[in-house]
Amino acid sequence: MNFKSSTNYSLLMATALLPVPVAWADNRVEGSVIEELVIIGVRDDRISKGATGLALDLKETPQSISIIDSEMMQAFGADDINDALELAPGLRVERWETNRTSYTSRGFEIKNTQIDGTGLPNNWGIITGAFDAYGYEKIEVIRGANGLLTGLGNASGTINFVRKRPTNQAEGQVRISAGSWDKYRLEADYSTPFSDSGEWAGRLVATTESSNSYLDGKEDDRHFLYGVIDGQLTENSTLAFGGSYQKAYTEGNMWGALSFINNDGSQAEWDTGANTSQDWTYWDTENQTAFLEYTYFTAQDWELKLSYNYRYNNESDQLFYAYAPAGLDPNNGLGLYGWPGKYSGDDSAHLYEISFSGGFDAFGETHELMLGVSYSDGELSLDYHPVDYAEPAFGALPSFPFAGNAIPEPTWGVKTANSRREEDLTRIYGTTRFHFGRLKVIAGFNAIDYKREALSLDVPMEENEVSPYVGVTYEVTDNTTAYVSYSDIYEPQDKYDFNEQYLEPTKGENYEAGIKTDWLDGHLLSSVAVFKAKQLGIGTYAGINGNGRYWYTGADVFSEGVEFEISGQLNDHTTASLGATFIDLDDENGDSTYTWIPEERISFTLNTSLPQFDTVSLGVSGSWQSKTAKADTNTGVDVEQGSYLLANAFARWDLDNQSYVQLNVNNLTDEKYINSLYEIGYYGAPRNFTVSYGYNF
Repeated sequence: MNFKSSTNYSLLMATALLPVPVAWADNRVEGSVIEELVIIGVRDDRISKGATGLALDLKETPQSISIIDSEMMQAFGADDINDALELAPGLRVERWETNRTSYTSRGFEIKNTQIDGTGLPNNWGIITGAFDAYGYEKIEVIRGANGLLTGLGNASGTINFVRKRPTNQAEGQVRISAGSWDKYRLEADYSTPFSDSGEWAGRLVATTESSNSYLDGKEDDRHFLYGVIDGQLTENSTLAFGGSYQKAYTEGNMWGALSFINNDGSQAEWDTGANTSQDWTYWDTENQTAFLEYTYFTAQDWELKLSYNYRYNNESDQLFYAYAPAGLDPNNGLGLYGWPGKYSGDDSAHLYEISFSGGFDAFGETHELMLGVSYSDGELSLDYHPVDYAEPAFGALPSFPFAGNAIPEPTWGVKTANSRREEDLTRIYGTTRFHFGRLKVIAGFNAIDYKREALSLDVPMEENEVSPYVGVTYEVTDNTTAYVSYSDIYEPQDKYDFNEQYLEPTKGENYEAGIKTDWLDGHLLSSVAVFKAKQLGIGTYAGINGNGRYWYTGADVFSEGVEFEISGQLNDHTTASLGATFIDLDDENGDSTYTWIPEERISFTLNTSLPQFDTVSLGVSGSWQSKTAKADTNTGVDVEQGSYLLANAFARWDLDNQSYVQLNVNNLTDEKYINSLYEIGYYGAPRNFTVSYGYNF
């Protein structure tokens, strides 16, 4: 498809997005107050459109969805998004480096995220640093193909972060925490209307946290601020705007991680706190976001929405990488070599979106339609400081484990451009849901025009793609819905081959079928899903080239499996969730691949108050996964991690209606395990404790 000649798309959108002149007051109930119809009502009944762009509940959505709300995050002490996403069934938080993390679902990396349902592609798939979770009301994890959501996608899923918004009443909370390894945290959240009518309101969220670590020599500080204002702009329109700022500092971080293979083929084992870093290392990040939303409501209950989202990330770091090209000597710990690096860079993105959604009558039923256009542009720049190969930091290293001052800081050269990239994405999309009694059909499309320019590209890249999406649901009974869905897969890749050229886009198909049933008068929802996907040419980690850059090969991966989840309220005192994923990943020859992904994983949460003493709440969460393995990129020998269970718990005592104390214990059984074998890995945290005091007002 060539956008320059696709006037039919332009005409369609121009017609669909024209506001209809209406006399809003003529359609109101006599004596009603307009801000109650628009602003206050919207605040009381916000509905996420993260899965399809339509306001569907979980049972009506033809994909698997899990919700982690702020109450769950607070109960289990999930202060950053990595900890929060550990609570999601069917999702793996791959902590393969101290300051870089990836998320996987159904065997593939999640490379697309949303903020309030607006797609913000994270093509690289790697999250740098730990993002604070306190600014979010909930996090939705949508598993399966996500092309309908962002225009670009794979068979993994999408994470939708739903920001906290102002409330109709003045309310707030403060909490202070102290925990293992000198962790201290303070957080505050306050929302208030600006007038008695509630026409305008604002909310402010702030946190500050500092901590040492179980890893030798590592220290972290993080500060986060978020604010938002929304209100009634005219009789039938609303406006919301806000932004966030986070600054995070890390010292003693690892670049890469531990070497686990000895030169005799055996697997090395270290203390849990083993760290290859040096005292002169650091990794500092700065993250900014801003957004503006304008919504216009027509008398016919249609909604026109215009939004702008801005994202900016900056990093500055001094790093030290330790690797063992032939494995380690098991007798003396020798065999490691060093690689220092000093980098600075930033990336920014602007996203503009306009959508029009509502209901229309046809065939004796009322159906839903959503049409939209979005445009995003992003820039990335990364610089480095070259180092003379004669520096000791490039040579053979002392016996491991070594001290944090064992290797002197190298003399850094003059800053030099490492990479530059500019990207533009134009997207036209649409979704409709047709009602035919108990049968509902969701059909959608994405038409994209994607452009990329980069230092490593001799010729700018331009791709055009149209991807369809189809989902069908059928109400078998009033409590049970069956569904099937299909989506194309298309995603340009930001990963390089050995010669530092971008890999070709990955393409494929995704199928899913399932049954969702609600129980206990709708308080409990269960779902069973079977899925099958093929993804061709997907970037797969292969090692580090002569310039110290990670490089990847294109692999064909075929995924199929089953997921089960049940979650909700069991009774007046207890909420619970249980999720299980069983997956099989094969290559083009039918052999097992991506063996670092566990084939079986079970996750659970339980939160209950004591019926005889309802001021006390207790809870447990955790996960079990089957064994994993991955060949070490230097020696070719498998690093193995056996199956293991992680369990966390909390106990909370409400001192009165406003204040409480809480104890959290993570890794109850003090399990020793490697966090991830996704690329390289290190040990997870041993048993640790946090004590908190909170006050609600």
